[in-house]
This record gives sequence, structure tokens and C-alpha cells, in this order.
Amino acid sequence: PLPPTLGVVEETVMRIQVRAGEKAGNVLRTAAERRLRFALGRFERRIASIDVRFGDVNGPRGGVDQACRVAVRLAAPAGQIVIEDMDRDAHAALARAADRMARAVGRAVDLARRGRHRTPMALREVRS
Repeated sequence: PLPPTLGVVEETVMRIQVRAGEKAGNVLRTAAERRLRFALGRFERRIASIDVRFGDVNGPRGGVDQACRVAVRLAAPAGQIVIEDMDRDAHAALARAADRMARAVGRAVDLARRGRHRTPMALREVRS
């Protein structure tokens, strides 16, 4: 007989909280969840939660002012990584922030695996 756990897939769900203005609507929220699940799915077991915030820095003046801030709280190695990006388009800022976050989480996991654990609490990347 097989052990009871063999063949049973434990499903882990990344908790993603998206905060955007009323004008952004569900389209941006859905895009953020989808993009981050794709970019960070391989680290799902190591991620405790993801917080995404969108904002319009300049208000009605326009320009390169759509901000996207992604904060990932890691379960292992423990810590938090924050990435911020800005663009004229919120979707473009999200795409870059998600890609950069995947690389940052990968680096943190790799450092922990190699025994060079450095708490990523201080790791903060900002790009304008």
C-alpha cells in the first residue's frame, strides 16, 4: 500500500491584496493578481502574502505618474521585499514591478539556500 500522503497534492494559495483607486476598477485588480501569480508562482510555498498598491502621484496633471508598489512578505526566509515602479501606464508599471519582484525573491531564496541568509527586510528597490 502507498503512504497516505503520496499522490495527494497540497494546494497553497498566495494571498494577494490589491488596492487601487476607484477609477482603476476590477480590470487592474485582475491583471495584478494574474501577473503576480504568473511571476511568483514558483515561490508560492515561500510567500506568506502579497500587497499591491496603485496610485496616481501627480493627480490630474498627467505625466509619468502611475505608481505600482508590490510588497511580498516571505515565510522562508522570513522578511519582506518591496518593489516600487512608475510609468505613464499602470499596467506597464505592474509588469516591470512583477518581473523585478520575481528576481528579488529568487535572489533571497538562493541566498538562504546557500547559507548566506540575509534578512530581506532591508532589501528595497525603488525605480522611477
